[in-house]
Amino acid sequence: MTDHVLPVDPALNKPTDAALDTKALLRLMAWLSPAFPIGGFAWSGGLERAVADGLVGNARDLQQWLSTVLSHGALWNDAVLFAEAWRQAENEGALADVASLGLALAGSGERFSETLSLGKAFVTAAAAWPHPVFARLGSDLPFPVAVGAVAAGHGVPLVPALAAFLHAAVSQAVSAGIRLSIAGQAEGVAIVASLEALIDAVSQKAASTRLDDLGGAAVQAEIASLRHETQHSRLFRS
Repeated sequence: MTDHVLPVDPALNKPTDAALDTKALLRLMAWLSPAFPIGGFAWSGGLERAVADGLVGNARDLQQWLSTVLSHGALWNDAVLFAEAWRQAENEGALADVASLGLALAGSGERFSETLSLGKAFVTAAAAWPHPVFARLGSDLPFPVAVGAVAAGHGVPLVPALAAFLHAAVSQAVSAGIRLSIAGQAEGVAIVASLEALIDAVSQKAASTRLDDLGGAAVQAEIASLRHETQHSRLFRS
């Protein structure tokens, strides 16, 4: 019988897929909790405009929208950026490059503001857990780069960290959908449950990507994000 060997990323010589210890689990729960003070509740990633335009009108639509964004849209790119930041957590120059790329990839002014605002707020709040990784992070960086680098610095394995990050993003979008009155609480929970397998699959896939794997085809989601910039009546900042 052969021993199971965890895949190791050579950049950090750390396992990319491993069981979370209790300390790492508690930190992930804190960092990606809705109560973590980064202001995530204020953003919808263009979902508000999609609802206003009739593209998303009920719980089924919301589930399909999130599935597409996870597999082919902004959340896929966020996962790729997250993985690269995790790998480069000890390389200040590489982190600056991936942060610049992540900001340049923002498809709209609001998307840029969203990921930058969340990234800055995350670094400020997560500094409650001191670590040298914070000295390697620039002042302007997108949210997935911030979380990925900090997770790596604290020894959180890549795949569980990615899964927690994507789960939090989906949960936040579902919460936005509930506030936009296209789904109820029970339907929202069902959506999150239905996307578990996809979140797992995307996390596993993204963990083995490089920056060449960036790209998406969720065109309607990108257009919705752009159109939200001129939306007069709104609940959300994006």
